[in-house]
Amino acid sequence: MSSRGSDLDLTRPSQNGVYFVGADDLDRLARAAAREELHVCRSDLAGCRDKHELLRRLAVSLQLPATFGHNWDALADCLRDLGWLPAWGHVLLFEHTDELRQYAPADYDILLGILDDAATFGAEHDRPWFALLALPDGAFATPFP
Repeated sequence: MSSRGSDLDLTRPSQNGVYFVGADDLDRLARAAAREELHVCRSDLAGCRDKHELLRRLAVSLQLPATFGHNWDALADCLRDLGWLPAWGHVLLFEHTDELRQYAPADYDILLGILDDAATFGAEHDRPWFALLALPDGAFATPFP
């Protein structure tokens, strides 16, 4: 995981990963991904403070299959295979992630691990796969998990 994904080439699976960006960067990165015909998905986590709410929101924003089990293992499985969202690569944008990070740090850490595993899986299969999490600018002064 890396902070500030400002110099990313979203077409290169070798750069796949989880990146922390400023909220102002999301629109620019979404446009760059769309230009490359990557599937872009936005998840707004404003007010999200626990696993239950996180999984509910991701089920909606990622249009997860009806069979999604609303647990960590099911999320991991779905993020490795985004076949219902046909594209040659995927960019997941997460807005307002700081509240989850503050109120449910264990859930936040699990989410980061799942995203990182999915990005690695994408790289192993030569598919662009990026998760870009927006944090307030002040968050970049503190170390990331």
